[in-house]
Amino acid sequence: MGDVLDLLRDSYLLDFFDILIVAFLFYRLYLIIRGTRATEMFVGLAIMFAFSLFARSLGLLLLNEIIVKLQTIWLIAFIIIFQPELRGALSYLGQTRYFRYFIRHEEPAAIAEIVRAVNRLSRSGLGAIIVIERNTGLKNHIETGTRVHGKVSAELLETIFTPPTPLHDGAVIMRDEEIVAAGCILPLSRNENLAYTLGTRHRAALGLTEESDAFVIVVSEENRQISVAENGTLRRRIDIESLQAELVRVYGLGSDYVEMEIPPDLNPTKTRAAATSTSTPTEPTGPTRGK
Repeated sequence: MGDVLDLLRDSYLLDFFDILIVAFLFYRLYLIIRGTRATEMFVGLAIMFAFSLFARSLGLLLLNEIIVKLQTIWLIAFIIIFQPELRGALSYLGQTRYFRYFIRHEEPAAIAEIVRAVNRLSRSGLGAIIVIERNTGLKNHIETGTRVHGKVSAELLETIFTPPTPLHDGAVIMRDEEIVAAGCILPLSRNENLAYTLGTRHRAALGLTEESDAFVIVVSEENRQISVAENGTLRRRIDIESLQAELVRVYGLGSDYVEMEIPPDLNPTKTRAAATSTSTPTEPTGPTRGK
């Protein structure tokens, strides 16, 4: 074993892996804090570190000592001020697939509430756009709306998207199981090859997912269809079961999650099947409303 370590040291492989690991950690940290308040302070800390290296290389001992002392104060202030962001980063680390095996996950209430809300909005013909924030921060888009900071519930989502409430035309942005803001303005997609039938909500969902890793749910008020957007791709005509499966994946639950049973009144597929079986033979079978 010692010979192997000596060989690695002589070939600089350990140095290479050391740099690679540090670069990966800084990259993940950047993805977590991007778009949050911590970004500016993190950049300031990096600038002070660069100045410290510059002063040390020129032999400016007094300046270097001052900068080192300020770095310590800056780091402590960083931890105190941005404690919520750091707590969220550690929580995200614990939810990754590398550690999920050792943790037993409980069913997030957000999944059931989102499924209920989307189903009711679709059946009522009410348009909606729900954004679930993931690794990429959405601070700039959150600031365009109204802060809510409320626990997600089907009733709250339905209230927000029911006209004539002032926030019904914008997007709801969620973080974990919290509705952070409502009435948010999202960027429209720059893709010129989109179908002309796509409305503003679908184009906004695509626009956001083209520049972030957010997961977006869209309910069309014209045809009552449910769509999801991710990584610049839009999938339309999603049923409730598929939406639930997508949310399970987005929340990173995997095989630890026990799939909830969808009641018949919340399941459009079963509802339509029941209605078809009880209909009379003479009933017309024209196109459904909103097609």
